[in-house]
Amino acid sequence: MNELNISAKITVYSYDELSEVEKNLITAARLSSAEAYAPYSHFWVGAAVLLANGEVLTGNNQENAAAPSGLCAERVTLFGTHARFPDVPVQMMALAAQTRGAFTGSPITPCGACRQVILESEMRFGKPIRLLMYGRDAVYVADTVQTLLPLHFGQESLNG
Repeated sequence: MNELNISAKITVYSYDELSEVEKNLITAARLSSAEAYAPYSHFWVGAAVLLANGEVLTGNNQENAAAPSGLCAERVTLFGTHARFPDVPVQMMALAAQTRGAFTGSPITPCGACRQVILESEMRFGKPIRLLMYGRDAVYVADTVQTLLPLHFGQESLNG
């Protein structure tokens, strides 16, 4: 028997330690969370991306009474971004969530499906996406989504 040890490097910052660009992107995600459609979960998530061309685009979760029909903020944002700017890589993504009138204390992290979609965006352009996961108490930063999805399924998996 062999053992495979996997570790993840996540840097933990206070909001004040971030660069102005990172703070601005988190602000965009926070503002976008207020526009989410979350009448069932009451968990409003916003996402913002910074593109290589300097554009900042946002999105938020969109729920539906037929639960599987909704979509997370990360996927809304990335799918809309790639529809508008199909040839421009995403450099950075910020996430923020609020519930019961306040932003979450702990950083919000992407679900598994969103991690896979962010990874596909990284692989599409061959460039990592810096991921900022905001919480009132801390901000988690991953230099690539592969940190959050180390045993990922990608193009190489399809080729055997």
